[in-house]
Amino acid sequence: MRLSRYFLPVLKEAPSDAQIVSHQLMLRAGMIRQEAAGIYAWLPLGFRVLKKIEQIVREEMDRAGAIELLMPTLQLADLWRESGRYDAYGPEMLRITDRHERELLYGPTNEEMITEIFRAYVRSYKDVPKNLYHVQWKFRDERRPRFGVMRGREFLMKDAYSFDLDADGARKSYNRMFVAYLNLFSRMGLKAVPMRADTGPIGGDLSHEFIVLAETGESAVFCHKDLVEMPAPGPDVDWYGDLQPLVNQRTALYAATEEMHDEAAFNALSEDNRLSARGIEVGHIFSFGTKYSEPMKATVTGPDGKDTPVQMGSYGVGVSRLLGAIIEASHDEAGIIWPEGVAPFDVGIVNMRQGDAACDEVCDKAYAALTTAGKEVLYDDTDARGGAKFATMDLIGLPWQLIVGPKGVAEGVVEVKNRKTGERYTASLDTVISNLTKGA
Repeated sequence: MRLSRYFLPVLKEAPSDAQIVSHQLMLRAGMIRQEAAGIYAWLPLGFRVLKKIEQIVREEMDRAGAIELLMPTLQLADLWRESGRYDAYGPEMLRITDRHERELLYGPTNEEMITEIFRAYVRSYKDVPKNLYHVQWKFRDERRPRFGVMRGREFLMKDAYSFDLDADGARKSYNRMFVAYLNLFSRMGLKAVPMRADTGPIGGDLSHEFIVLAETGESAVFCHKDLVEMPAPGPDVDWYGDLQPLVNQRTALYAATEEMHDEAAFNALSEDNRLSARGIEVGHIFSFGTKYSEPMKATVTGPDGKDTPVQMGSYGVGVSRLLGAIIEASHDEAGIIWPEGVAPFDVGIVNMRQGDAACDEVCDKAYAALTTAGKEVLYDDTDARGGAKFATMDLIGLPWQLIVGPKGVAEGVVEVKNRKTGERYTASLDTVISNLTKGA
């Protein structure tokens, strides 16, 4: 993509009401625009990252055996009355009446609707386990929307729902999602720590939040230091084997959110192993048994011929929130530093003298070669000053910058900058293309 043809409305200064770094940088980098309190338009650069994150989530859900569908944003109030949550949920739920006086709501979550879908088609124990998921926009009418996409009212979320015959099967489904979450966050360059958490309005007695440590985190978190550096299990696990040891490896070490914190248990750790910090929740998983299947009569006929309410779980990832979390965890004074897996573009080409025939030729050659090799490239072919071009590239945080100037072209070299480390080197264009496309 040539910058002269792109839509990238960068700002020199963030609006004064942007309180945290991710909100400030997303506004400055032209990723989002606020349309109402807690409601944002996703501009091209932000939308590219959003789709990258969504695709990683989708791939890891598919790998773990979940099946994608798509549910509507509007739900019937009567479904929520079946579960008993319609009146209990509170003012965060946006309630709507259509022209026929039917009561609807803009879904804040989908336990009721997925249970209704499941019960309409599944009758036998032979058809479970099942795990159904979708990636869908949600709405929760937060009293105080703030921190940009971190605490917005409209947000993109992946929610998955498992259905099993018994508690043992439900635990296996829970473990698959636990491990899948470790992998998907790792692919985004995040160190997400699973922490014992309150089940809240979702219900149940087994729940973990996945927390990214950041100074601007919403709440205090407490954990064993080893959890922060523990690597993800990776994709080559036996998804339908025994994953309990992988889960135990992490849950055996102390980790809890503020609501579930046990000061005595935490202080029992050696001082060197205690870590107290601020954290951002990026995922939350629950196992809640028959909380929804029993009142909504989602049953299957078991091997004994008796109807049994299915055991359920739900598993959420804040897809849009993740952009903010990644920025909070990966930035410097110049701007965003995107991990390669979610960067909007892989490489930024900076033409230091647009209109100079030799510089233009080298940039065009680099752009064509990188694009052909499968790299996503943003080519700054504008006539802005060099300093402004560098500032924009640092602000938007692309992993690599390829800098082409008259002096280097005359010497047969170009310059490359690694955004994360700041390291630079010069080499021939062919060498640089080879280096940037390894493993492409």
